Amino acid sequence: MKTAIATVSISGTLQEKLEAISAAGFDGIEIFEQDFIAHDGGPREVGQMVRDHGLEIFLFQPFRDFEGLPEPLRHQALRRAEHKFELMRELGTRDMLVCSSVHPEALGGIDRMADDFAALGELAADYDIRVGFEALAWGRHVWDHRDAWEVVRRADHPNVGLILDSFHTLARKIDPDTIRRIPGDKIFYVQLADAPAIDMDLLYWSRHFRNMPGEGDLDVTGFMRAVMATGYDGPASLEIFNDQFRGGPTRTIARDGYRSLVALMDDVRRTEPGLEDKIAEIPARVAVDGVEFIEFAAQGTEAEALKTLLTTLGFRMSGRHRNKMLEVWRQGDIRILINSETTGFAASTWTARGTNVCDIGLKVADAASTVTRARALGADTFSQPVGPGELDIPAIRGLGGSVLHFVDASSGLSEVWDVEFEPAEDMSNRDAGLTSIDHVAQTMEYDEMLSWALFYTTLFDMQKAPMVDVIDPDGLVRSQAIASRARPDGKGLQVTLNGAETHRTLAGDFLTHGFGASVQHVALRTEDMLQTAAALADLGFDPLPMPANYYADLEARFDLSPEFLERLRSANILYDEDAHGAFLQLYSRPFAGGMFFEILERRNGYAGFGAANAPFRIAAQKRFGRVKGMPEV
Repeated sequence: MKTAIATVSISGTLQEKLEAISAAGFDGIEIFEQDFIAHDGGPREVGQMVRDHGLEIFLFQPFRDFEGLPEPLRHQALRRAEHKFELMRELGTRDMLVCSSVHPEALGGIDRMADDFAALGELAADYDIRVGFEALAWGRHVWDHRDAWEVVRRADHPNVGLILDSFHTLARKIDPDTIRRIPGDKIFYVQLADAPAIDMDLLYWSRHFRNMPGEGDLDVTGFMRAVMATGYDGPASLEIFNDQFRGGPTRTIARDGYRSLVALMDDVRRTEPGLEDKIAEIPARVAVDGVEFIEFAAQGTEAEALKTLLTTLGFRMSGRHRNKMLEVWRQGDIRILINSETTGFAASTWTARGTNVCDIGLKVADAASTVTRARALGADTFSQPVGPGELDIPAIRGLGGSVLHFVDASSGLSEVWDVEFEPAEDMSNRDAGLTSIDHVAQTMEYDEMLSWALFYTTLFDMQKAPMVDVIDPDGLVRSQAIASRARPDGKGLQVTLNGAETHRTLAGDFLTHGFGASVQHVALRTEDMLQTAAALADLGFDPLPMPANYYADLEARFDLSPEFLERLRSANILYDEDAHGAFLQLYSRPFAGGMFFEILERRNGYAGFGAANAPFRIAAQKRFGRVKGMPEV
């Protein structure tokens, strides 16, 4: 199935848009009339420029305020249409979108409008052009695809068909299964857009808040299933109006659009019978079994300070790489790598950002299939030279220039620790009861959040939690958790995306001074926080101190025994509850320009991330000011 995107969906000049759309992998475009008019070049030149980028012009749009007009407006509308047909012939495109009229003088009546489209079809036939009628959700007389179809049906002309747009149908809460009754050969074109669930004026909602399929709350999959059930065999195209996208990076938005379409059509193929020959097969969304490793790039005194910090957290060095300056530090099922190489990928990230998380390894059932799906979704693969005796572990580019490696058991990749590493001497360090990586927190510009949420939810079997606002003393940070779907074994991947809108927030400062590094903190899990806190104290761990006011407030909010509250206070442990259970948190002091570790315990099914505690944690961190380099620990 061919893919397309309307040029109005992304920012830039027409030339820039075409370059980005082609690079993203689309087959063609809908050329928005305004983009053509603004370009300094004639229609033949524009058509050739599109084809030179390996693209087709699938649709010219929009032609407005046509049907139901009284004379002489009707005659003028037909004359306007003929002018556009001549333009389309020079552009080299065959289909034109006619959206339902909002003209104040437009008259109602299905038969009147059908007669108008029959006349338009006759005119279009002379140019070998087809016209498609689209019901705008705010149309004056036609705002439902069923009414638009009735106009097309009565017009009864081979050059007149229907254009469907998921936003117009779903925003009006029209059952998309009503589309199944429409003959597929009379659906000339299909446009797709998602949107967040917002109660507002339909026109304003459409013009400012549309987003890519999978980024919003509309049932775009159900809509497209109904379309494909009709036998429709035209392109699947994006038409997105979004203020954020209009100002965003052109290539990123185009790439996101392609990713969303591929994932959507894969979902449609898997849920609607009989589409095996129409939609290309790609591997299914990947179930992540957990985090295999977190790799820091660190050199010199910063690397030594990180090792000291890990020692106070109960980690011990368990292995050294046979060929590289790369160490494995282990506790429970947690592996933290410290890469001090002076050449290669990790070294380049250290040069650009200082100490940072440069690589995350994920446990999956099939690493090769994971990369195959990622590539189909437009992700960039990653590779670097493999040394003697080293395994070639599949990887892709992740957030902030980082890398995601995929480790599985079936191909022997999970044996990397025995193959590539030599056991280190036993440092006899007592562990602190840390068992696993609970989640990874990634910080980004707010405008990037939709993009990276789409990255995770289209590649992995994960779902989004509602976005929450985190109050920083100097601004607002938007936070959204993305987690593996509920699994009986409780394993999986949890990521929190934190979008900074200003550099004055803690998250924004980290981005500014980390030059785009993404991982700001790693959360480590324990099954007994009080026991872990006592062990950490014995190991010399220096926790983030919390003020007495915080514990006075806990006493007022929760029914906690004085003894338990005192144990929380003395260990600087934060506390929260939800309907299921309790949540205990403990933080390291900031290091390496704003990174930190979180230690947590989830009791009785607590599913959140302690959002209520975030303002107090941030304020405590800010009392230290910005930390330059690693502190002494």
